[in-house]
Amino acid sequence: MFLVIFKEIRVYQWVKNLLIFVPLLLSHTFLNSDLVIDSIIGFIAFSLCASSVYIINDICDVEADKKHPVKKFRPLAAGSISISFAKIIAVILFSIALVIALNLNQQFVWVFFAYFVLTLAYSFGLKAIALIDVLILGGLYTFRLIAGVVVINVEISYWLIVFSFFVFMSLAIIKRFTELKNMQSRNETVMTHRGYEVSDTALLLIMGVVSSYIAVLVVALYIHDPLVVTKYTSPVWLWFVIPAMTYWLSRIWMIANRGQLTEDPVLFALKDRVSYAVVLVCLASVLLAI
Repeated sequence: MFLVIFKEIRVYQWVKNLLIFVPLLLSHTFLNSDLVIDSIIGFIAFSLCASSVYIINDICDVEADKKHPVKKFRPLAAGSISISFAKIIAVILFSIALVIALNLNQQFVWVFFAYFVLTLAYSFGLKAIALIDVLILGGLYTFRLIAGVVVINVEISYWLIVFSFFVFMSLAIIKRFTELKNMQSRNETVMTHRGYEVSDTALLLIMGVVSSYIAVLVVALYIHDPLVVTKYTSPVWLWFVIPAMTYWLSRIWMIANRGQLTEDPVLFALKDRVSYAVVLVCLASVLLAI
């Protein structure tokens, strides 16, 4: 039962909440132990909150998941746990997350609630509206960055917000694109409860690739900003982020277009050695610049 619950709350998805630590790195305050602890607490709160929403989302989609070739193996769809038990787990996880969040500053609590409300709205209907769903998913990633900013009480970088929105919108689109590609192989035409059709595949490919390159362009413009010189000792090192990101985003879209990507790009990245190498290059570039 423990393993079933572990699978249902999707602990592997917690990696998305590591975005909370990005402002800690970019604000050059990662050596401040108090701020590190606050970021860790914020990470735990967001992770438990996200898991509670994943359960709620699975409850809403349980009938559709039973007919899906991959999602039918999720604990709720497979009947490994009951809906009533899943609701109890969701309430417990959110309650713990809320108690943890309340121990941080008021701004974080507001961001925490906004994130929770938006994810609920997504689960209860907005995910069925084509394009609105990927905009929300991209926005939810951005909320994690904003949470990282407010939890350590530093000035928000609009460069970071714009970058995150476009790059994560691209990843949200790639998820829908992959689902449509898989539907093509099964000779299906309409995505259930999502608002997309197989005929949208080519358009999503264009939108996703363009979004990813806009994100890279935003990074390039940020590096060229005169204010960067005042924040970094050797900002020239930041330019290594550009080819690394361009390569990774282009590669993941190429893999998706070939039909070799699973429906979740996060799972792909967690199992992909190249993704880890790109992260290390970007991290090293930022640290050397600092």
